[in-house]
Amino acid sequence: MKVWAHTLVKNEERYLWYAAMSVIDHVDRVLLWDSGSTDGSIEIERGLKKKYPDKISLKQVTIGSLEEFPLARQKMLEETKSDWFIVLDGDEVWWEDSIKKLIKTINEKGRNLESIAVPMIYPVGDIFYRQEESAGRYKLAGKKGHVALRAINREIVGLSSSNPHGTWGWTDGNGQMIQNRDPKKIMFCDAPYMHFSLLPRAGNRIDDSKVMKRSQKLKYELGKPFPKDFYYPEVFFKPRPGSIPSPWQVMSPEFKFRAFFETPARLIKRKIWQGRAGY
Repeated sequence: MKVWAHTLVKNEERYLWYAAMSVIDHVDRVLLWDSGSTDGSIEIERGLKKKYPDKISLKQVTIGSLEEFPLARQKMLEETKSDWFIVLDGDEVWWEDSIKKLIKTINEKGRNLESIAVPMIYPVGDIFYRQEESAGRYKLAGKKGHVALRAINREIVGLSSSNPHGTWGWTDGNGQMIQNRDPKKIMFCDAPYMHFSLLPRAGNRIDDSKVMKRSQKLKYELGKPFPKDFYYPEVFFKPRPGSIPSPWQVMSPEFKFRAFFETPARLIKRKIWQGRAGY
């Protein structure tokens, strides 16, 4: 089956190159659309387009409000000419085994499925620490926690991008979220990726602040250290252009100081929420 990737970005200088390069050899095409970056993202996008002219479709779009976000996603859907597509944001980096497993699952079972959910690993503070799994609030394909709907069958009747950013999702012709349709049509695939949404993602703080709702995602939190033998995605070790930021940046003393005081309150609040939600 043909599988395309949807990558809608704004100010994703830190991880965009790694995200795109982690899947480029495993999908048939990447729709790389920029919605007004002011950091180094556009130069990175042009470099990727130059390297993969036949695989990357680069476009500049305008998103002026949260309500316009689903419209851009809808346009991407309308230009997609594949059997399935995956959502690949500019802060999502895949392991080779994971993306291979996801594509294999689509090829082997895609005719009987509508969507596929996968687990996420959230670095917090910096790349050497992770947020605890119990912090995840998603419920998909019989799983709870850090799990995301990342592969969608384009043949779902009436498939549409719906709702403003924050409550956005894919719906069918009746307005029903696709993850709430036939439970036999959604599958959990144990193919994790690293999601850097809790870290700074633009080239600097000013450019990060220009992205809607991004300030709400930055977490001043002391996470759990990854094991010393933790195997990071392979793309982090591949040769990269000199303009691409290193992923091995550590949290600043200022961040660590603030996180030291905010983390206990976050953990208490999280436990209260988990109790109320029945986690």
